[in-house]
Amino acid sequence: MCGELFMKIEDLIQTKLRHIYNDDSIVFDKTHFAGGLTNYNYIMNIKGTEYVIRQPGDMTHLMIDRKIEKANNLIASEIGLNSKCVYFDEDTGIKISIYIKNSKNIGQIGPCCISNLKIVSNLMKRIHFSQSHFSNFFNWQEELNKYEQIVLRLNGAFFFDYARFKKLLLDFMEENIKDTISVPCHNDTVPENFVVDNNGKGYLIDWEYSGMNDPAWDLAAYIIESRLTEDAIEYLLVDYYGKIPDASEILKIKSYMMAQDLLWTVWAMIRHYNGDDFLDYCILRYERFKRDIRMLTNSLDYPMADMVKE
Repeated sequence: MCGELFMKIEDLIQTKLRHIYNDDSIVFDKTHFAGGLTNYNYIMNIKGTEYVIRQPGDMTHLMIDRKIEKANNLIASEIGLNSKCVYFDEDTGIKISIYIKNSKNIGQIGPCCISNLKIVSNLMKRIHFSQSHFSNFFNWQEELNKYEQIVLRLNGAFFFDYARFKKLLLDFMEENIKDTISVPCHNDTVPENFVVDNNGKGYLIDWEYSGMNDPAWDLAAYIIESRLTEDAIEYLLVDYYGKIPDASEILKIKSYMMAQDLLWTVWAMIRHYNGDDFLDYCILRYERFKRDIRMLTNSLDYPMADMVKE
């Protein structure tokens, strides 16, 4: 392991591939990029089988506990939600999974489409209502504090009004979120993490942020990351809850939407101060967060469909 610390990640992945498949002719091929923000995923054909090779992103070792991810990834596979993982290195974050043939992620095929909303709802219910248990808890405030410390370690600075608006959100949530529950959650339910094969079967992949949490967090994430329309939001919520959720649950989802914009703002700061091109993404999320907390503070009826707009 000591020698691995000094290898470029691409060279380390190639070394791993050659060892795993007992073939020194294998070259880590990055031609077929399969997407990713936190990490970078590539599709490779090795000995007649297509795999997704995950190259961990910079700084992820400070943000993600790969041992926890490995355990939760396995649980998700046992439930039948996840693609099959054939190799997981909890020290480096390198992961190899079977590529789901002829598949597309829901971000590609329409996150607002009713058939896809049904798939998303069903997958969320299968993990939330399962009898499984993750050993860790996803607490967004603890994650935010961790990210803030990393920004400071990188000698980064926050927006001049960051502390004021963060306090506005915390006060708002303390006043308006009364009841929470804790169930297994994915916690990064962007449309790109929902994959559908050519038979219409859905999968939920990439469990690195998973942990016990309130299920409203997953619903909030899909709504804001997919920028759902008003009709799509209503369909998703009615399909998931079996009815239109009450006002307190709606307010919880709205609160979590704002919390996610703030959390991923600071996540993007880390990437920016590490030299990655994430500044525009960071500013977009922060400005939307500020607008939404202002609007919701003024009126709790501010619509979710307006909150997702950039």
